[in-house]
Amino acid sequence: MDKVLIIGAGAAGSVVAKKCAMNRDVFKHIHLASRRLESCKKVQAEAKSPIDISQVDADNVQEVVALIGKVKPDLVINMALPYQDLPIMDACLETGVHYLDTANYEPRDEAKFSYKWQWPYHDKYAKKGIIGVLGCGFDPGVSNIYCAYAQEKLFDGIDTVDIVDCNDGSHGKAFATNFNPEINLREVTQRGKYWKEGRWIEIDPLSIAAMIDYPQVGPRKSYLIYHEEEESLVKHIKGLKQIRFWMTFSDNYIKHLDVLQNVGMTRIDPVMYKGTPVIPIEFLKELLPPPSSLAEGYTGKTSIGCIIRGTKSGKPAAVIIYNVCDHAECYREVGAQAVSYTTGVPAVTGAIMLFKGLWKGKGVFNVEQLPPVPFLDEVARQGLPWHVKPVTESDQKELFAVKT
Repeated sequence: MDKVLIIGAGAAGSVVAKKCAMNRDVFKHIHLASRRLESCKKVQAEAKSPIDISQVDADNVQEVVALIGKVKPDLVINMALPYQDLPIMDACLETGVHYLDTANYEPRDEAKFSYKWQWPYHDKYAKKGIIGVLGCGFDPGVSNIYCAYAQEKLFDGIDTVDIVDCNDGSHGKAFATNFNPEINLREVTQRGKYWKEGRWIEIDPLSIAAMIDYPQVGPRKSYLIYHEEEESLVKHIKGLKQIRFWMTFSDNYIKHLDVLQNVGMTRIDPVMYKGTPVIPIEFLKELLPPPSSLAEGYTGKTSIGCIIRGTKSGKPAAVIIYNVCDHAECYREVGAQAVSYTTGVPAVTGAIMLFKGLWKGKGVFNVEQLPPVPFLDEVARQGLPWHVKPVTESDQKELFAVKT
């Protein structure tokens, strides 16, 4: 295996292409494709070594099939929009090519992301003799693998997982999203949800908050939202009693979000404007700065990890496994901000696992089902070092005290 096809040349897709180009010992042939050829040309010009480019409509299965036929890759890395997961998976199935993505499928007409559309591909992929790796970004992705590592190496049993995600950076814009605005706003404005004692519990959007102490950042107000890795982790972490996902949002972000919701700009259904149907959130996306434009001058850090509680040798134990990533350092390396970097680097690392035969199988798998140790060793070498430290109740008073 030495040929990779990357579909999607946005902020995170460009990181994947550039990091693949930095690992020529693994990726001998790199091909980048996107709906906008100009985006590919920009990445091609900035990459450290040569990459080929093409234009493709990732919604069109036969276009993707034709591109795969031309490139003949061993693996397709899907860095397109979540709407396009199924067409790309179908194209890989038709051509017998391995598949990897960073976010699960979401239909255009419903703000609902779930693995229920992708998990049924397992038997079809297995019959074809190929592997599909789902959710190999950071969260989902690295956070799942932190949990798998904790289950394998650190605990006899895991009771609770709190995935905590802080972007303590500043891009200097009045309002912007760090990844695709449409996907980001759909994610944040849907109802929250967490899993406890064998059932899902729904809450109003952003209705539960706590101060969480993030490594190298400090205490930041964090909101309980639903995130896709919870859906797979409840299946694969044995004995889990509770899992929650927390993310920081600034007061400024919340203020803008409230106004946009109140005036209907986050709607995903069409409204008529001068006889033409317009989807407000798609129009809003065109008004906001593209995430790739935020990188230059971005300051601060991301701090993302898993606070895991359980038992070890018959005694209660708690740790945080985490990564801290600096926006400015990411820009110096690949011209990206840390949110794009922390999504793109794990995808490249997952591809390295497949190319080196360290991850293998037939069918569709979430990353926590695959060996965690070689991935964590490699992702640290690729730029996302990870750390483990004990946690006490006094370290995370508000988080541990939240009644959910």
